[in-house]
Amino acid sequence: MNGISREWLRSALMDLRSIEKVIDDEFLTPIACFHAQQCVEKSLKAVLENDGNEVPKSHNVIKLYGLIQERHEFLLDFDWLQRVGELYIDARYPSEFGLLPNGKPSTAEAGEYYRFAKEVYEMVEVLLLEAKDSD
Repeated sequence: MNGISREWLRSALMDLRSIEKVIDDEFLTPIACFHAQQCVEKSLKAVLENDGNEVPKSHNVIKLYGLIQERHEFLLDFDWLQRVGELYIDARYPSEFGLLPNGKPSTAEAGEYYRFAKEVYEMVEVLLLEAKDSD
């Protein structure tokens, strides 16, 4: 794993840890969901960087995942990936901040986003460690 990839992954871990600090606070569920999106985005960017690709200045996790699929058999739940991708857009506008299609996320929903983000992070960590071992 190269240094920049390591930093992307470290930043993704900070997002996971941030979620863990706020996950039980009903008031902060939009923040937890936003950090889930950020964790997924940064984890995917870590793979792209490690592969020597230019990391696009994009928050579109579907696009980032597509670029990874060109080189890796990296299977994610596409429905969850789409849900997470929508969080970034919604969280950018204060009037829509953190709203899911049915309103503000519950702690249970925030927990589901956290679990998906953690799964992506862990898959990327394994992928990058295996890549390091094969060098």
